[in-house]
Amino acid sequence: MKQFLPFAFLIPSICDATCLDDAMLVFDGSLSMLETGFDENGLSKIEEGRAAVAIVAPEAAMNRRLGLVTYGPAGPTDCYGVRLHFAPMANAGGAVADAVAGLIPDGSTPLTDAVQVAVDALGPLGGSVVLVTDGQETCGGKPCGLAAELAVGGKTRVHVIGFKVRGSFYESQSVDPNDFFPTDSQARCLADQTGGEYVGAETLDELIAALRETLGCPVFS
Repeated sequence: MKQFLPFAFLIPSICDATCLDDAMLVFDGSLSMLETGFDENGLSKIEEGRAAVAIVAPEAAMNRRLGLVTYGPAGPTDCYGVRLHFAPMANAGGAVADAVAGLIPDGSTPLTDAVQVAVDALGPLGGSVVLVTDGQETCGGKPCGLAAELAVGGKTRVHVIGFKVRGSFYESQSVDPNDFFPTDSQARCLADQTGGEYVGAETLDELIAALRETLGCPVFS
C-alpha cells in the first residue's frame, strides 16, 4: 500500500518571517578582540570573527537587508569609537564582510551606544539587531536601561552573541579563579527583555552557528 507523507512535509521549506526584516549587525572591534589563547587554533578573536562574518553575511543577505555598526577603533578617545558603516541595504553581504575584514581592534567597549546607533539606523519600523561582543560594557552605558526602552517600543528585538566572554579578570584584574571561565555578557538583558536570543560561542564553528541562528534565516519544513 502506497504511503503518503504528512501534508507538512509537502510544503517547500520557508523562512521564519521574523528573519526577513531589516537587520543591523553590531560587531565588537575593541582591543580585547586581539586576544588569543582561548583555544588551540592560535587565532585571535578578531580573526575568527572575520572568518565567521565572511561566511554568514552573504548567506543572510540573500533574505534580508543588512546594515553594520562597529565599535572600538578610530574614536577620538577609547569610548567614542562607534561607527555606523551603513544602514540596512540590499545585497550587503559582501560590504558587511569587507568592513569587518578591515577592522583593526582598538579602544574600549561602548556597546550600549553602538546598539542605540543600530536601532536608530533601523528607523521607526524597527527590525533586528545582532550584537557580537566579547565582553562587558566599559564606557558607562546602561544596556539594561536601553533594553527596557526597546521593550516598551516593541518594534526592535536584539540578539546577543557572547563570544568567548570571560569574567572580570579581563577588566579589573581580579584574581578570582572563576573569572577565567566562560560567562555571559551583561548585555544579555538586551536579548532577554526584547524577545531576542542570547547565544554563547566559544569556537569558530559555534560563532558561525550563532550568526546563522540570529542574523541568518533558519529554514523550517
